[in-house]
Amino acid sequence: MKEQGKIFAGLAVFTLAIAITYFVWTTKSDHGLEAAGTTALFLAFGLCAFIGFYLAFTAKRVDTGAGDNPEAEVSDDAGELGFFAPHSWQPLSLAIGGALAFLGVIFGWWLLFWSIPVLLIGLYGWVFEFYRGENQNQ
Repeated sequence: MKEQGKIFAGLAVFTLAIAITYFVWTTKSDHGLEAAGTTALFLAFGLCAFIGFYLAFTAKRVDTGAGDNPEAEVSDDAGELGFFAPHSWQPLSLAIGGALAFLGVIFGWWLLFWSIPVLLIGLYGWVFEFYRGENQNQ
């Protein structure tokens, strides 16, 4: 994780340099500051810096992985990576509820009356899907 943190920190520095250059370049043009691109680049810098900080902070608390060892083989990183749900219908209901909610912003806030229950049912099902049914493990 230490190497990934360094990569994202370097990407954050590069993105900051590009954002500052873009800001100066568009400010000196005849049309004035181009706010959308400047904002997007500074937000990209913030995202890269956030991820880099998180990876560097987490690397101090976990064991050194094979990615941090320059003499490691590919097989050194083999093994269990975590627990993943075998199948789940809950993300589909969350996606439908989210799509309806965003359509509510476009067509009218009344559509949130239908989308919020779908979102809540999907979220409840996703949180508690391993507490009931055939995949129960608690």
